[in-house]
Amino acid sequence: MEILAFSLKYLQESEELDWNLLKPDIYATIMDFFASGLPLVTEETSSGEAGSEEDDEVVAMIKELLDTRIRPTVQEDGGDVIYKGFEDGIVQLKLQGSCTSCPSSIITLKNGIQNMLQFYIPEVEGVEQVCQYYVMV
Repeated sequence: MEILAFSLKYLQESEELDWNLLKPDIYATIMDFFASGLPLVTEETSSGEAGSEEDDEVVAMIKELLDTRIRPTVQEDGGDVIYKGFEDGIVQLKLQGSCTSCPSSIITLKNGIQNMLQFYIPEVEGVEQVCQYYVMV
């Protein structure tokens, strides 16, 4: 059996799949993870490439704006925005929670988040969504 899914906290029902057959495998996978002793949340680090001091200042401003103005608003609707990187003027963000399945997430990303970042931080040329896919076999 093969399941392709986003990194989500929930699964969406589909008429094409018999969820009664999938439920034991999903439950077993979750229980195996908890039994492994691995941490539920891991601290992600950047790629480690040394950037200029100016880049460090820009990244600090991006993170501050995300934490103080953008994330609280998105979290009110059950979602979250995670900073993943800044390269060549593009801010890389990961949408989580209700934002991952929301049809308005692209509008939120481009019209809301991108516009605010560009207004306060001229070095920001755009934003892009980073998706992580996992395949369970």
